[in-house]
Amino acid sequence: MKRVRVPAPLRLPVLLLALAIPAAAQEIAFDASAFEKKPYELGGYLELKQEAFDLHRDGAFYRLTTLGLPQRESLDRTTATLQLVGKLRYGIGTFDFRTSSSLQRDESAHSHDNSIYEAAYSIRPDPGFTLEAGKRALKWGKGYAWNPMGFVERPKDPNDPQLAREGFVMADADWIASPGGALQTIAFTPVLLPVESNINGDFGSRDHLNPAAKLYLLYKDTDLDFAWQGKGSRPARFGFDFSRNVTTNFEIHGEWARILQFAKPITNNAGHVTTETGDATSFLLGLRYLSASDTTYIAEYYRNGTGYSDDEAGQFYRFVDTAFTQLQQTGSDALVQRALSLSQGSYGRPNPGTDYVYFRAQQKDALGIVYFTPAITAMANLRDHSFQVTPELQYTGFNNLELRLRLFLLHGGSGTDFGEKLVSRKLELLARYYF
Repeated sequence: MKRVRVPAPLRLPVLLLALAIPAAAQEIAFDASAFEKKPYELGGYLELKQEAFDLHRDGAFYRLTTLGLPQRESLDRTTATLQLVGKLRYGIGTFDFRTSSSLQRDESAHSHDNSIYEAAYSIRPDPGFTLEAGKRALKWGKGYAWNPMGFVERPKDPNDPQLAREGFVMADADWIASPGGALQTIAFTPVLLPVESNINGDFGSRDHLNPAAKLYLLYKDTDLDFAWQGKGSRPARFGFDFSRNVTTNFEIHGEWARILQFAKPITNNAGHVTTETGDATSFLLGLRYLSASDTTYIAEYYRNGTGYSDDEAGQFYRFVDTAFTQLQQTGSDALVQRALSLSQGSYGRPNPGTDYVYFRAQQKDALGIVYFTPAITAMANLRDHSFQVTPELQYTGFNNLELRLRLFLLHGGSGTDFGEKLVSRKLELLARYYF
């Protein structure tokens, strides 16, 4: 096995994490006033992340991403992020927001970004009815790592599914009722998501209102959602999800989505691109189990109906080889630029294949150390047998401070999903202070 390099910038933080884990946990104080609604709230976190990458120089995405740049075996990167979360209440109205500002620096480049993730104003004239307008990150679906039914949201990062995501500008409403009996709760959420030249431009084609809606039912002990998005900036789609606690410590969930007339660009190994149009079905089945020893297990199977088959993905990787061969022999980068464009589209998604499994196990208060949570996560492409394994250590024993150490190990042969990624190994240390 390849030995993982620990770069100098990470050695001191890793040592501090190791020393911090056995530290005594602070006592938790109960303050009833903390649960009272205040007219305003302001919080967030400050995060420092240090990453050490081992780059896969033979991978298709390394060659395309670093085109024209100095070639290197490794890269160290530092990222500082500030997220602010605020809420202002007045009468029946509430304004809330979430912002994200980041600075990133490595040996080859540095950048900064300031984004408004959410900023919306809502009114609640009745406890069961809410109207809202602004930028909002809706969360549809029951999946942990993936959400086939996330029609009006940006996709999750399966490597960090709980990370906050930027929303879209929209108008939406919530109507909630409790009929009683077996049907305990009904909720209806209509959405309008407009796309113009300067509004939601990355959602799809312009000049569409993009109506969508979700119906939620709590029937006995089962959560059910039925969702729809009309044809507009994206093809029309519909789907449903469910979640049910079979026992107090065992939950099952699933999602199913159908996209009508989905257009998928496909290249052959010479770079000739055709568009295949047809209906696509995606679904997910998963479970969550909490053992008597406080170990949480999460497992999911994801069928990506919009993904590429093993042969279709292989054609793209062979095209990248062809493009760079032409560049070396003739000096022409025409094919390389075409391959780069494809890699920035559907071929470059985090999970562009058709069949994946996800597994995560985490142990609360491991080794008798309060607030110490080790975990291991695995993700695999079932078609080409490439995979990624991520061991993790987390410690939250300091007041408002989270420390996390993760190691990403990618494995796969030439022409496989994880074998052609930009990175073969990544060591990450994160410190996040909440305020």
